[in-house]
Amino acid sequence: MAVYTHLGAEDLARLMDHYDVGRLVSFKGIAEGVSNSNWLLETTRGRFILTMYERRIETADLPFFLGLLDHLSASGCPVPRTIHDRDGAAWRMVDGKAVALIEFLPGLSPSAPTPGQARAVGSALAQIHLAARDFPQSRTSTLEPGDTLDILKQCGAAALGTIDPDLPPILETGEAIVHEWPRALPRSIIHSDLFPDNVLMLGDRVTGMIDFYFACTGSMAYDLAVTHAAWCFDGTGARCNRALGRALIEGYETLRPLGHDERAALPLLAEGACLRFIASRAQDWLDTPDDALVHRKDPMDFVRRLEFYRASGQSAFA
Repeated sequence: MAVYTHLGAEDLARLMDHYDVGRLVSFKGIAEGVSNSNWLLETTRGRFILTMYERRIETADLPFFLGLLDHLSASGCPVPRTIHDRDGAAWRMVDGKAVALIEFLPGLSPSAPTPGQARAVGSALAQIHLAARDFPQSRTSTLEPGDTLDILKQCGAAALGTIDPDLPPILETGEAIVHEWPRALPRSIIHSDLFPDNVLMLGDRVTGMIDFYFACTGSMAYDLAVTHAAWCFDGTGARCNRALGRALIEGYETLRPLGHDERAALPLLAEGACLRFIASRAQDWLDTPDDALVHRKDPMDFVRRLEFYRASGQSAFA
């Protein structure tokens, strides 16, 4: 996805004058990201990421998101810190849109994760959960199973069937997930969107966990289930790599062992994670014009994952 907003060299140089980061040397737009515009900036003092919040991010949520980065970074987590401006503000307004400057962290997102990388990610996720327990702010999730089921209902069975004739039955499955959903599991601040492209690594070492814009107060075991669904399958969701799943959970439990109730809930939590991504993909699919230069993501990739979790139960995480 290309950068939404164009900012030229003069615009960026003026903006950098508000920060104590040196003089702008070079910049380039970053193609990744579907909700924000992003630039990689090189200054005389280093590299930084500039983000302009275009949609889906409420300005009122920025104190939570950016404060969380600072809290986790100060706690030793591999998370980029917010660069505050000369007045101490974590973000500024440019042309009516909020912008924030974030620390640049080295590393690449794994395209074919290995068990060693999955183990490291599990450990880093547990580190975040533990460090976030004393973060003084909270944020209510708007992506609980009931919320995502409502999205699918708004799409409607007929429209879902135009995506794939096997998709409409997900409405009934979603009702069962909402009815059975556990509500008393241990909680912290969770990332809730930890796909491989939101993790930077050098070899088997996590150097950065990024894009906390879905972070909220929630079940830590649910966050682990989201990560399992995101890391442990092939692209179509047809095959689960159990070695990756074992390594992910082993890495997590080196720092934070799961409780009996959390482990028992993992299959259902993973189904709820899949329901969420089915809903967002279906909504985006139906809202995207046929001639748009955007690659639609198939919601059936997560229907297959959900079916795997429902059929496998605890053995999916053994």
